[in-house]
Amino acid sequence: MTQIVEPSFRESVDLMFNRAVALMDLPPGLEEKIRVCNATYTVRFGVRLRGQIQTFTGYRSVHSEHMEPVKGGIRFSMGVNQDEVEALAALMTYKCALVEAPFGGSKGGLRIDPRQYDEHELERITRRFAYELAKRDLIHPSQNVPAPDMGTGEREMAWIADQYTRMNTTDINAKACVTGKPLNAGGISGRVEATGRGVQYALQEFFRDAEGMKKAKLTGSLDGKRVIVQGLGNVGYHAAKFLSEENGSLITGIIERDGALYDPAGLDVEAVHQWIVKHGGITGFPDATHTAEGTAVLEEECDILIPAALEGVINLSNAANIKASLIIEAANGPVTAGGDEILRKKGIVIIPDMYANAGGVTVSYFEWVKNLSHIRFGRMQRRQEEARHQLVIDELTRLDEHMGDAWSMSPLFKEKYLRGAGELELVRSGLDDTMRIAYQSMRDVWHERDDAQDLRTAAYLVSIGKVAASYQAKGL
Repeated sequence: MTQIVEPSFRESVDLMFNRAVALMDLPPGLEEKIRVCNATYTVRFGVRLRGQIQTFTGYRSVHSEHMEPVKGGIRFSMGVNQDEVEALAALMTYKCALVEAPFGGSKGGLRIDPRQYDEHELERITRRFAYELAKRDLIHPSQNVPAPDMGTGEREMAWIADQYTRMNTTDINAKACVTGKPLNAGGISGRVEATGRGVQYALQEFFRDAEGMKKAKLTGSLDGKRVIVQGLGNVGYHAAKFLSEENGSLITGIIERDGALYDPAGLDVEAVHQWIVKHGGITGFPDATHTAEGTAVLEEECDILIPAALEGVINLSNAANIKASLIIEAANGPVTAGGDEILRKKGIVIIPDMYANAGGVTVSYFEWVKNLSHIRFGRMQRRQEEARHQLVIDELTRLDEHMGDAWSMSPLFKEKYLRGAGELELVRSGLDDTMRIAYQSMRDVWHERDDAQDLRTAAYLVSIGKVAASYQAKGL
């Protein structure tokens, strides 16, 4: 009996790319130019820790320089390898093109388990890794701009930014060398929540698409929809929190490393999150059914499934058992190429990763622009907006006095209308607009082309088309 071999993450990305370009009429050679990674740098460096020198291996892959700087996160994980980093860099190229962020694609990784080191040790390792990359211009405001990824966050980005600044003391734009920094180190409001918020905005836009809803066999709004989230890290937590608190969705399942929680009446996301922060896992959480076999909950009945952790969690072994109507890929590559084919045949709609988790790079773009402009969003116009709105309120108040009880403004209207947009409101507005426009570009291809049978193919067609147009404009 022939054993079915699951394609690797890198092979999955290539297979999905090939499926899309087969439907395009690209000039000879341009298809290959877009597909291949331009360069991957491997660095090996030593750090003296615990009385001995430990050697670490890190990567930074540059997939496409059709636009510069190139952009992409740095992950700290024992699973990091060259193939994974190159596949993620390729996804970054297509993701940036899809959401019209003016970057090429890049990705980085350090093979390390960050939980095995204390904060001081991690800082020394991170700074040395940053030094190795920066001296090769693989961290640079105009050439290569990293961001957080799995195993990294604001803290690590602050260390990297400081290390770059120490090495480039006269670079006035040094803070723009990396995004995802804390607010007090040049970050931007709303960056921590950005990817999860982007997942929420993506779902909201999908639920405005009547034809897409019909294909997913869904009706109504997000209110009351049953949602299972795999991975309650930064992305999964924020997506689940916003959907439950702001859209009325029921988070019926949460899957973590140490099993899963399930409650058809809905879980309290904040309570689960606080439990994980305190106990390091979901085991022992009192207000839900706990099962040690977490992956089984992926196969529970639900309306929306949100894989928000590792790649390849939905694959040939379990795709046939998935019962969700809609899958939104909050993680990178959570569905393998083989799993994708099975799900499509079942009629399950997938909102692809290159769109679904683009909230992070979108708000990173805003942070980069903020760092280059050296001024926070809203500083110049917020009070002027409020003054203009005050004129309208004053005129309405005057009319109110003349009309008596027949008509009056609510105090809440006055308060909301008078408040000018600060940085967080502007960031959320820009992210919402980006996710709407990007979905609409995919939607048009999905619904209008018979050969674009799913959203992933539509996303690749849109993004590859934009990358191809950039290269052709350069004369390639």
